[in-house]
Formats: sequence, structure tokens, C-alpha cells
Amino acid sequence: MALLKWPKPGQNGSVSTDSAEGRMPLMEHLRELRNRLVIVLLAMVVGIIVGFVFFDPIWTFITEPYCSLPVSHLLREGECTFAIRGVFEAFFVNLKVAAMFAMVLSSPVWLYQIWAFVTPGLYRNEKRYSISFLALAIPLFLAGAALAYFIMDTGLAILLGFAPTNAIPLLEMDDYLSYALVMLIIFGVSFELPLLMVFLNVIGVLPRATVAKHRRMVIFIMFLFAALATPSTDPFSMIALAIPMVVLFALAEGFMYLRERRAPKGEDFSHLSDDEASPLAEDLSPLDLNTTDTDPIK
Repeated sequence: MALLKWPKPGQNGSVSTDSAEGRMPLMEHLRELRNRLVIVLLAMVVGIIVGFVFFDPIWTFITEPYCSLPVSHLLREGECTFAIRGVFEAFFVNLKVAAMFAMVLSSPVWLYQIWAFVTPGLYRNEKRYSISFLALAIPLFLAGAALAYFIMDTGLAILLGFAPTNAIPLLEMDDYLSYALVMLIIFGVSFELPLLMVFLNVIGVLPRATVAKHRRMVIFIMFLFAALATPSTDPFSMIALAIPMVVLFALAEGFMYLRERRAPKGEDFSHLSDDEASPLAEDLSPLDLNTTDTDPIK
């Protein structure tokens, strides 16, 4: 009869689980995380410096949706006008614009650092899929941000159109920048959600049957999310965000359906009784089957 070997107890009679071998991997992961954060911060600093240097063309590009509206030229004819409240507002606007530019400019660096840090914990097939999804994530985010950029003027026109005829809308630089930043991030991240669904399906976490079962609820939540997430709160921006999300959701579900249909079906063991063993041992190697030690404790 095979007997199991118990680990040697420590000095106090309890099994020791805290060892130098167990602490080293944790320290190595923390050291790796620190190194990757330093690389990301250096890339961000370089991007911020470049953003400060090219602030004028970047600011012109960001403010184009507002400056294209006639209401932006009411205070000074022919010139797009913003207000500044406070001595330090102009500096902080420069800093925010430079930080936004640095996030975009250094995105290949910090995306790669995140992927390289997470990759060792994935299986081989998950690593292969993660590269494909990472390649799709950037275009989807940029597509969402581009859509937000092109509809901002319409959203602003709807909101500013509620102003009385004897009032002149005067936006502050910081308020407009916060509005534009939130719009770009929300639209960009929203376009990533269907890709996340596909990734969860590929690694076996989210089956297509679950998505199909709650399809109506998911679509309702998308419209609700679009209504709550868009800072402009106008119906045009909500619809402009919700409809692409529904289309991408339908494409993601279609991909999940085709993938599961083409995937090899596993064996069905439902005909076996509770006391009958399934033939799982046929796929195991002799080393996998030898899980116990046949030598008695000396």
C-alpha cells in the first residue's frame, strides 16, 4: 500500500510555508513591475516635453470642433475665443494638453509594457490571441476617439443652442478641455468592450450562449451607458455612441458563434452512470498517472 510523504514540520511543529524560494518570485515580479513603470514614466516625460513644444498646433486641433461653430466668434468677430479664470489656469491647460499628447504618443510603449508583464501568466494559445487583440485594440480605440471628435461640434451646438438670444456663451479653456478629454476616452474605451467579449470567449470564460441569452439586456445597458457616460447629455451624442456599440456587439457575437461552431466538440459523458469512470486517463501520460509515491516512509 502506497503511503504519502508529509512535508517536514518546522521547529514549532507546524508546516513551514514561508521560504526564501517562495519569496523570490514575488520579489522578482515586484522588481519587474518597478522597472516597467520606470520605462513608462520616462516615455511619458518625453511625450510631455514634446507636447509642451508643440502646444499651439495640438490646441488648435483639439479646439477645432468648438471653433467651427459660429457661437465661438460672437465675442470677437473672426476669432475663436475662450475664457481664462485664474492665474494658473493657462499653465495647467498646457500641462493637461501635453499629458494627453504624451498618453497618445507613448501608447505603444505602455501597451507593450502591460502586455509583456501579463504574458508570462498566460498559456501559449492565450499569448497568441493576446497579440492579435492588442493589434486590434489600438485601431478600435482610435476609431472611437475619432467618432467623438467628429460629433463634438454637433453636441456642442445642441447644448449651446439652449442659451437665450441675449446671452453669449463663453467657454473656459479648462472646461472645454475636460469635456473633450472625457468624450475621447469614453468613446475610445466603449469601442473596446466588444473586443473584450471576444477575448473572454476565446479563453473559455464567456460562452456565446450566455451572450445570446442576455442580448436584449446587454443592448439596453449599452443605451443606458451611452446616456449616462456622454458628458454632453444630448440625445445625438448618446445615439452616436450607442449605435456603434450595438453594431460592434453584433459583430462580436457573430464571431463567437462562428468560432464555437468551428471548434471541435468535446466528448459527451452524459450517458455514463455516476459510478462509472470516464475515459479521461487515456489522454494522460504515464508521468501524469503516477501521482503517488509507492515508497514507504523511511
